Amino acid sequence: MKAVRKLVTVLSLGVFAGAVAYASDTDEQIYLKSCNKDPGVPVPIVVVSPTVGSEFNGGLVQLEFTVDESGLPTAFSVKSATDDVLATAVVRAVKQWRFLPAEVDGKPVAKKVSLPVKIIDDAVSGDRYASSR
Repeated sequence: MKAVRKLVTVLSLGVFAGAVAYASDTDEQIYLKSCNKDPGVPVPIVVVSPTVGSEFNGGLVQLEFTVDESGLPTAFSVKSATDDVLATAVVRAVKQWRFLPAEVDGKPVAKKVSLPVKIIDDAVSGDRYASSR
């Protein structure tokens, strides 16, 4: 089984913007460049993609979690997933993410995040990133 390491996200609640491809960057670097950097939302600074098999191409996982005042993701909840194994892999990866926490009046605050994740193997689909449109 070929291992595929792809993370494609389309984020809701205005927390992050959709991904835009940049030549020669890793998928993680592309994602970091595309994120909303407003102080009222957590901004990812370290992103870890799940490593999953190609059988998960097109799989979807809807996560909710809180980014605490120190920038750590906590209190994970899988709202929906096309596969439990995929959901476990995605949660394991996102637990390794690090954020600049959201700020209110210049002070870090905890913020709930909704993160839809779609796995795309660009070798299979020809697409690098998915869209919510």
